[in-house]
Amino acid sequence: MHARHKFLIGSGIIVVTLLALAYVGFTQSKTYYHTITELSTLQGASLHQRMRVSGNVRAGSIAHVAGRVDFVLTEQGRDLPVSYVGRDPLPDTFKDGAQALVEGKMLPDNRFEAEQVQAKCASKYEAAPVGAPASPQPGQTSTGAGARPSGN
Repeated sequence: MHARHKFLIGSGIIVVTLLALAYVGFTQSKTYYHTITELSTLQGASLHQRMRVSGNVRAGSIAHVAGRVDFVLTEQGRDLPVSYVGRDPLPDTFKDGAQALVEGKMLPDNRFEAEQVQAKCASKYEAAPVGAPASPQPGQTSTGAGARPSGN
């Protein structure tokens, strides 16, 4: 019976440890989405929690500083200074005017510290202006004619 008590105590410790790890993992992985406009209304602990914020990268604001990349996101006339400190390289589409989604936390100096950055170049996905020549489809030449098989 003495061995049974040790087994129950050991099992209890393992279960409590697993539950504690699951709780900590869940609370740290929660990420809330906020707009730049909403950030000014946040107070207390909600201001310093992990969050996602999106906006457009202001032209001329990207600066590579030792260990980080600083830039400014703008949305509806409001600006948010951001410092990217993540390990991954920035996406190829991250440039002036690109739409960006940053994930991280607010710092006491009202700067956003981003650990992840996702970017989409808005101009890349816009429709071509009316009258502009369309790019050739696969199997077509620039004149629009279908590809011709080579003859023997």
